[in-house]
Amino acid sequence: NETEHHITVCRVLIQSAASCELRPVLVQVPKRLPAGYVISEMSLKGCAAKPVAFTSSDPDFAVNTDGTIITVHGLEITTKRFSVLVQDENGIDWRVDIILSCKDEASQKSSSAARKRIKRRWRPLPFSLIENDRPPFPKEVEMIASDSSATYSVYYEISGQGVTLDPVGLFTLNKQTGMISVTRAVDREQYPQFNFTARVFDLNGKERDESLPITVNVDDVNDNAPEFIGSRFFTVEERCRAGTRIGKVNATDKDQPNTSHTLIKFTLLNSTNMFSIDPFTGEITAKTNTLDREAQDKVYVEIEIRDMGGAPNGLFSRGTFVITLTDVNDNPPTFKEKLYKAKVQENQENVLVTRIPVEDKDLVNTPNWKALFEVTKGNESGNFRMETDPKTNEGLLYVIKGLDFEKTPLVNLEITARNEVPLVGTDTKWLTVPLELSVGDEDEGPEFNPSILYLKVKENVPNGTVIGTYKALDPENKNSDGIKYYKMTDPGNWITVVENTGELKTANTIDRESPLVHKDMYNITIRAVDESKKTGKGMVIIQIEDVNDNIPVIPGKDLIMCSKGDTLGSVLVEAMDMDKPPYSTPLLFEFGADHDGKWKLKDATDSSVVLEQAVAMPNGLYSVPLLVKDLQGFGKEQTVNVRLCTCEREDNGGICGARSASSSLGSLGILALVLSGLLLLLLSLLLIFICSTKREKLYISDDTGTGGMLLKSNTEAPGEEVKDGALMLIPGAEVVDGSQQSGLMESKNMTSASGRYGQSFFQGGGVYNTTTQEFGTEKFYSSGRYDNNMYGNATIQKLSNTNTLDTWKTNGRYLDRKLAYLGDEEEGRYADDLLKTYGHEGMGSPAGSVGCCSLVAEQESLEFLNTLGPKFRPLADVCYTTNRTGN
Repeated sequence: NETEHHITVCRVLIQSAASCELRPVLVQVPKRLPAGYVISEMSLKGCAAKPVAFTSSDPDFAVNTDGTIITVHGLEITTKRFSVLVQDENGIDWRVDIILSCKDEASQKSSSAARKRIKRRWRPLPFSLIENDRPPFPKEVEMIASDSSATYSVYYEISGQGVTLDPVGLFTLNKQTGMISVTRAVDREQYPQFNFTARVFDLNGKERDESLPITVNVDDVNDNAPEFIGSRFFTVEERCRAGTRIGKVNATDKDQPNTSHTLIKFTLLNSTNMFSIDPFTGEITAKTNTLDREAQDKVYVEIEIRDMGGAPNGLFSRGTFVITLTDVNDNPPTFKEKLYKAKVQENQENVLVTRIPVEDKDLVNTPNWKALFEVTKGNESGNFRMETDPKTNEGLLYVIKGLDFEKTPLVNLEITARNEVPLVGTDTKWLTVPLELSVGDEDEGPEFNPSILYLKVKENVPNGTVIGTYKALDPENKNSDGIKYYKMTDPGNWITVVENTGELKTANTIDRESPLVHKDMYNITIRAVDESKKTGKGMVIIQIEDVNDNIPVIPGKDLIMCSKGDTLGSVLVEAMDMDKPPYSTPLLFEFGADHDGKWKLKDATDSSVVLEQAVAMPNGLYSVPLLVKDLQGFGKEQTVNVRLCTCEREDNGGICGARSASSSLGSLGILALVLSGLLLLLLSLLLIFICSTKREKLYISDDTGTGGMLLKSNTEAPGEEVKDGALMLIPGAEVVDGSQQSGLMESKNMTSASGRYGQSFFQGGGVYNTTTQEFGTEKFYSSGRYDNNMYGNATIQKLSNTNTLDTWKTNGRYLDRKLAYLGDEEEGRYADDLLKTYGHEGMGSPAGSVGCCSLVAEQESLEFLNTLGPKFRPLADVCYTTNRTGN
């Protein structure tokens, strides 16, 4: 029963023309295909050339060398389409489409019955085009047909990409037969696939079937050679290890991915002894460890990339890559000569002797190239220094300490040159070169031998004792004839030098304990002068040996011992000896001959002992005789004064309570004095502030350019006040024309400006003082210290109330009258009567006389003057100044 057993009929149709135009191959196969199943056998029947290679576009199928198509692994299919690329012996590629389908008879019958019951449908399989196909064009591609053509007379139309859309006109359609043709070659890299629609109409224009979507795949051919992408420059260190990764060459192919058309193989065409490249990854590695930058710093490598896995028929490209070798320090500096020679005069210091050139093959001006030089032999005394010239990389040899021709006329040195960084990748070591340095002879001054003379001398030796001889020799003749010796330095003037012999004698007492001695050594400097006046210098170090010339002494003889009630007190007694052992410590402490037995000694050390009460004693001052001896028994009796008291504190040797209280009281007293001073200062500032703020500011016009100064005047004529008798009168003065003239107080040499110490105003009935700013009938103040000794004026004497009463009253009346007059004027009127500034006083002075204050008024009480406020004070100042300048 065919319907039950589903017998599958397989047909293989291979069409080929004599012109080798291959048609698609249609193969019906079982639904399930095992691995190794033979699909078909490919051949080029009708073609003159024989096939040599077959390539499947589908990885599920493979083509044997005999053209047999087999499955690679088991699979299940319904329909499948792929292509086989056939290459002939002439290198021409032919493409054959393989179409697999699976269809059993039962399904065919069911399908036929179904077609009768349902609307007609059409859906052909996707078909393919070969890109860049050869002409002639147009070429038939595929035929479409609808079942409606069996009933109606129909025609077909297509539209979409490649027909009515870009690229327009690529496909054409025979409307009656339904044959689709392609009009020109297609580039797969530009259009890998086309999708358009087919429709069927009857002759009346009515669509008789559903539209048919058509997909056309463009099959790839190997028409694009691979291309390089990315950088073509790589770097690697010279002397690197074999296998060191240098870089990766990147390439791409525009053909269809994951096919042999894009399988690229990398091949190194040159420098294969230095580098290698992975054929499929393109990674370049070092092939040897002997890459040498000095031999070739840049290597130009030719690389080929070929598709088809490197097959001979694959397309290829070639490119040049640059591999730069970076420098490492694999070359030491080398000397240009095997022996260097130089010359220098003796005694020269800090001079350049010679230049030593070197060569280094490493990269210039890098640490691998820069040289460092060192004198590795012959510089044990530190006479030489080497530097490097930064521009030429030469070694510079300097003499920093003068050489002596008489000792070493020829110096043999060994110079070593190295780089700033260690050597790498080589067994070569740093190189050395010998250098012969000749020393030139010069006439030199005398030289002491040794340059430093050490002498041992006991301290306190008698003056005139010869302690040694220090002679100098002439370097040329090796004798000391005609050389004289002089002392250069001797801080204590302890030594004299015999001029002709160089003998050293003591001139003063040598004291080891002197501050001029450091670590028992005393230095003097001697100068030697030969007959040619050339000099040499030497040093004598006197090592002073100690003698027992100092007795132990107690530096602090005034001690405080704190009484502690019934407990006996103690105090530490310390002594010192300037000598060294065995002439000093350990010291022996004993009581003197006058010891009264009230004290005892305990806990003695090398330089101290504890003095303790033997019996209880009242507080007071006690003298204790102590005998202190050094280790040799050398010493004397000394008296220690011990104050026994009740201590407030026991630190720092103890502080007695009374002294502590006194000290505390003194501190409080000082604090009280400071606070009192600050309080007085604050009160003074407050008074100054109050006095300055009470005064009102007066704005005085200054028209004469005198800067507001009151000038001294001895020539101004008397003003109206003199004529009116308004000035202060002195008893015993003579009256002329109703005025007292000769009795005026002497004031010619006094300045008209107010004194710095306060001024007094003498008026009838009282005195106004600018310092206290008040009036009083019995007060008298002089203006500062204007005495006869300072200014040559007559001494101002106090006026008695009996003789001057009338004068005070008279002046008071004039002042009262003036004040009454001012009371009727405007507020600013008082400023008009102030003293004007002027440059010259005398006859014809434009300032004239100030007479506003000389008007006589009724005698009234002056008590109200203290209540007038600040307006009165400048008026009183002006009046007083006018009286004085008028005199």
